[in-house]
Amino acid sequence: MHSSGGIGETGIAARLRAAITDLLDEPLTGLSDGGVIDLMRDVERCTRMLTMVRHRLLVEASDRSLPARHGSKSLKRFLMETLNLAGADAGSRVHQAQTVATFHDMAGEPVDPLLPHTARALTAGDISADHARGIATVINRVPRGASADDRAAAEEVLTEFARTGSPDDIGKVGDKILAYLDPDGHLTTDNDRARMRGIIIGRQRPDGMSPIRGDIDPVLRALLDPLLAKYARPGMCNPDDPACPTGPESLDPALLAEAAARDHRSPAQRNHDALKALLESGVIADQLGTHRGVPVATILTMSIDDVERAAGVATTATGGTIPIPDALTMTQRSQPWLAVFDHTGLPLHLGRTKRLASRDQRLALIAALKGCSRPGCDAPASLCAVHHVLDYRKNGSTDIENLTLACDACHALIHDGPGGWKTRIEGPRSPYAGRTAWIAPPHIDPQQKPRINHRHHANELLAQALSRIHVRNEHAREQHRQWRRQQTRPRPAAA
Repeated sequence: MHSSGGIGETGIAARLRAAITDLLDEPLTGLSDGGVIDLMRDVERCTRMLTMVRHRLLVEASDRSLPARHGSKSLKRFLMETLNLAGADAGSRVHQAQTVATFHDMAGEPVDPLLPHTARALTAGDISADHARGIATVINRVPRGASADDRAAAEEVLTEFARTGSPDDIGKVGDKILAYLDPDGHLTTDNDRARMRGIIIGRQRPDGMSPIRGDIDPVLRALLDPLLAKYARPGMCNPDDPACPTGPESLDPALLAEAAARDHRSPAQRNHDALKALLESGVIADQLGTHRGVPVATILTMSIDDVERAAGVATTATGGTIPIPDALTMTQRSQPWLAVFDHTGLPLHLGRTKRLASRDQRLALIAALKGCSRPGCDAPASLCAVHHVLDYRKNGSTDIENLTLACDACHALIHDGPGGWKTRIEGPRSPYAGRTAWIAPPHIDPQQKPRINHRHHANELLAQALSRIHVRNEHAREQHRQWRRQQTRPRPAAA
């Protein structure tokens, strides 16, 4: 498999690259309209077939335990680091390979894919990765009580539809199949509900809003319904009505009726405001203890400049942002914590003789670093542990200057063995003096260049880019001024 005449740079891969290069260089203007359409179809089929080649390579990497051997915590992370993929793309490839690729058991024997009809159609290029993803979504909703024949028939029907239909319509066809397989819902078991349960809170958008979606099981629904029945009823917890009732106190029916008459929110908005009011009340947080040494509460970090301007955003330990006016309103109900930083943005000295960092040190690191310090990692501070840059076992002190944040997965990458990462403190001549730099293992970075994580400090990169732009603009203006002076300089008279 590793011979130069087979699958390798000088074998099939080289011929594939050469064919693509020839196609890119080939003029298309001489093709007829039908020829363009035929070529589009041929290229699409080849692209779909390459998807299965990609899955085969993924299986090979998994069988050889390449992620573990190269210090990656998962196959997804290995793809992200090796191929420079987005997390969503890498995760989607791994998830799809688990349904259509042929893996092997402990004895090395091939195991049939979970969706054999889909796998064959994808291998032939008859369907796309989007088709396969839609089929897998529908099959995952088939109750476990359905027979194996019913499940196989459902997959076959969906695959045949996908050969000529749009991926957008697979869900609609799937709904009809599911309604036929389980018309009264009796086949759906507790295991099915447990498998389908989940709540996903998406990434925070630039406008500050975050999407949320999911499926809740009957127990969570039963727990939420009475809370929403009270706190999400018209007139309750209305942020646009200061006179409306908001707490668990006994309600005045007349006051509630007046507030309900002024309430023009939708049911979805009332549900949102009810959950927000319950969490703001502190009733739930008071019973949650601590997490990683600090209270389970919202920790806000804001700059004094933004506070004075009443503009900008505050950051949370979970990586989110809150507009400064809203953050100031929240602090009115909170226990105050003050973080003092030096001119480099690092917390002033907080020393400790014990191995574990104190709560004050954790709070200072949360405010200063905002998340994991490993380059490229976006884990927020709430998912991070405190890491000694110079190992405590090697006489590293538990002083704030020797502490940084690292999420559990990245923390495990730091070791002295093969594939291990290293950390160090940047010196005074560095533009990021005092910050923690990470050094990747040779298979990721052969140059072993220390790198700083800017994922939680986008303002740093923005400031650098603006500085470079200003320098270029000033240089261009100076060149223009010199050109103008040359144009206006008197020329010597001709002899």
